[in-house]
Amino acid sequence: MSSEPMLKVSGLNAFYGRAHILFDVGLEVGRGEVVALMGRNGAGKSTTMKAVMGLLPRCQGEVRFRGTDIGSLPPYRISRMGMGFVPEDRRVFSDLTVMENLDTGRQPPREGAPQWTPEKLFRLFPNLGEMPKRPGGHMSGGEQQMLTVSRTLMGNPYLVLLDEPSEGVAPVIVEQMANMILELKREGLSILLSEQNLHFAELVSDRAYVLEKGQIRFSGTIGELAKNETVRHAYLSV
Repeated sequence: MSSEPMLKVSGLNAFYGRAHILFDVGLEVGRGEVVALMGRNGAGKSTTMKAVMGLLPRCQGEVRFRGTDIGSLPPYRISRMGMGFVPEDRRVFSDLTVMENLDTGRQPPREGAPQWTPEKLFRLFPNLGEMPKRPGGHMSGGEQQMLTVSRTLMGNPYLVLLDEPSEGVAPVIVEQMANMILELKREGLSILLSEQNLHFAELVSDRAYVLEKGQIRFSGTIGELAKNETVRHAYLSV
């Protein structure tokens, strides 16, 4: 197995128009590792994920995925290489059924990546298995979150960028999301998780980076972050 990280970001700067949002961000995600990208609203977590995925028009720096520089590639090429993105706003196709939504994400199996089928996903998310013909627009927010994750997994990715999976969903769904992430980790999937909730991140993550105003302020294990009251108070408390 290669010692190259699954994802390595170096000197990443990103801009919205003239506004400079990310400042020399650097991070790594190892193979089969869950890494939390933490910070308050507006810290730059979603911008980092969009920059990695090729969704921002103005970026500088290096993004390497499985050893390949993807910094100049469009999002569809990055997706075809095996990187999945679950955006915060879900974006399910409201007129399509659960099964039709899953079909839109389907990609061929990849060597060395977990393989997913609707049947396997329904074991992971029993709620979805009970409503294969339900339109996406007739589902709760938590069910839509599960569907968005499942649709991304249908691409058989090596790495998934998960943007705020616990945001705005019921506590029972948050628990299911935590169990889901641990199950994906057992399958060998690599995950970069954008998260504000330290308790949730502690349940599922190996390491964490803390962002504030587009800069990395902390890097370490999730245990080290949980014990570091200074960092938590300065950059995570509301």
